[in-house]
Amino acid sequence: MSISAQNVKDLRESTGAGMMDCKKALQESNGNLEAAIDYLRKKGLAKAAKKAGRIAADGLVGCCVTDGGKTATVVEINCETDFVAKNDDFKKFVNEVTEFVNKNDFSDNDAVMNAGYGDGTFNDEINNITLKIGEKIAFRRFKKVQTSGYVGSYSHGGKIGVLVEVDSDNDVSSNNEFQEMVKNICMHVAASDTRFINENEIDEDFKAREAEIYAAQLKDQGKPEDMIPNIVKGKLNKLASEICLMKQKFVMNPDQSVESYVAETSKSFGASVNVKNFYKFSLGEGIEKKQDNLADEVAKMTRN
Repeated sequence: MSISAQNVKDLRESTGAGMMDCKKALQESNGNLEAAIDYLRKKGLAKAAKKAGRIAADGLVGCCVTDGGKTATVVEINCETDFVAKNDDFKKFVNEVTEFVNKNDFSDNDAVMNAGYGDGTFNDEINNITLKIGEKIAFRRFKKVQTSGYVGSYSHGGKIGVLVEVDSDNDVSSNNEFQEMVKNICMHVAASDTRFINENEIDEDFKAREAEIYAAQLKDQGKPEDMIPNIVKGKLNKLASEICLMKQKFVMNPDQSVESYVAETSKSFGASVNVKNFYKFSLGEGIEKKQDNLADEVAKMTRN
């Protein structure tokens, strides 16, 4: 099949592999980006596979927490340029929309777009602000959490938004140390490649895929066939400490895990805290941003 130069470029940016290796990987995987990344990882050629799927796009991620931590929302709204993302009107709009979604119960994006907003619908408002700012504005996604426990949030410069839901055996939602602890967990999630809460949540398909990649890498490294299964098992055991929140090294103190940080800190305010879930929005994750060639554009404009 025909592989475009843009596809090769995207794969190279995601993995750090060479151009020809990326082209071959795409050919071997019939153009499927995820399968091509796995191919490169098996060959030991992917230098930055963790960046896969995180092609940059512009806009902002907004977070909102109300009702004493019982209700929280994270949204992503996109625009075309970073210049607009820094625009005060756009920032205000993102804040207003985050609060709007947080105050209402929407099942999906269509429900949001068709909801009443100002003198019309939210879709009308999107069109209005698009005309005002001069760029296409898109409401991409949202997650609203309502809990009997507590939800904390953290926004990293509008580029990453995190919600962390916890519960405890005592109501400590108004305790400052408790609130600070939950915020620190949110900051950890923002800074880490976190996929699951604990190792028992890692599904078998994920394990099988990683095991296949590990085995292929070890084989290419010349490891004896009879040793590979045990090495793979060890790598899978280590995997939990890399991608499971409670087993990861706490970013603010790598000498302890997040699990030990929660247990130790909880003692100071007399409660047993359980981390139930987390939600992380990374701006532009999975969006393919149009690549413009300035030289080509200038040439077109000046061509007779």
